Amino acid sequence: MDPTDHYPSSRLPPLPKPVQHKAGTRWRLNAASGLHKGDRPYQQDQLRVIPHPRVQGCVLAVIADGMGGKSGGRKAADQVMLTAQQLFERYHPDGDDPHALLQQIVRESHSMIRLTALSTEQEPHSTIACALFHADEGRCYWSHVGDSRIYIFRDGQLLLRSKDDSYVQTLVDKGEITEAKARTHPMSNVLTCSLGMSELPVKPVEESPLMPGDVLMLCSDGVWHYFTDQDLEIATSKLQPRECCQYLIDKARTRAGGRGDNLSIIVIELMRLPAPGETSGG
Repeated sequence: MDPTDHYPSSRLPPLPKPVQHKAGTRWRLNAASGLHKGDRPYQQDQLRVIPHPRVQGCVLAVIADGMGGKSGGRKAADQVMLTAQQLFERYHPDGDDPHALLQQIVRESHSMIRLTALSTEQEPHSTIACALFHADEGRCYWSHVGDSRIYIFRDGQLLLRSKDDSYVQTLVDKGEITEAKARTHPMSNVLTCSLGMSELPVKPVEESPLMPGDVLMLCSDGVWHYFTDQDLEIATSKLQPRECCQYLIDKARTRAGGRGDNLSIIVIELMRLPAPGETSGG
C-alpha cells in the first residue's frame, strides 16, 4: 500500500516554557496537520509547522500546493518548504521585522522556482500560504499567493479569510458570480498569480491580533473546495485540531467522489494558560 494513502496527523508538543504576553496572557499552541494525495497519482502538496529553534512561542506554518507535471509541482512545493525553513532559522523574533521575513520567503521561493524551471526545462509553479505566530505579541502575520487559504476563527465564527488569486475570485469581486457558483465554475482552478510565474506582484503582509481560543487554519484548495465557511466554523469550533484535520480530509475525500485533488491542512488552536498562582477556575 502506498504510504501517502495515509495522513498521520502531527501534533506539536505543548510549548515547555510558555511566553508571557505583554498584557499578561500566557499562550500555548495546539497544532495538527494532515496531508493526503487524494485521487491523484502523486503528491504535490507540502506543509510544515516549524517552532523557532531559539525562541519559544514563535511558530511558522507553511502550506504549498505545487503545479507543473509529475515532478515539477513537487519540486516547487519542496523549494517553498526549504526556503521557509532556512529563512526562519535565521530570523530573530526580538529584532527582525516579521513582515520582511514573510515577504522574503515569498520572493526567494519564487526566485528559486524560476531557477528550477530554467535548469530542468519544466514549468513548476506553487501556491503558498504562510502564517507567523508571535506569542509575546499575541499577533499573527500572514501572507499568501494563489488559492491556498488562511482562515482565522473566533468564538465559532469566521474572523477573516485570505482572498484567492484566481480567475473566479475576480468574477466574485465584480459581482458577476456568487462564491457558491465559483466553486463549480469550469475555470475555478485558473490562478491569476502563483510562485514561478513570469512576474510576481508585490503583496502586503497582513497581520491580526489574536485572542485565546482563536483557531488558525491553513489549507490547499483540495480541502476548502468542498466546504462552506459555515462548515469550517462548525468543524473548528467543535473538534480539537487533530480530529478536525482528520474529519475535514475524510469528508473532502468523500465529497470528491473519486476525483479529488491533493489535500493539505494545518489547524492551530491558541490556548490561554493560567498565570502563576491563578487557578484553572480563574
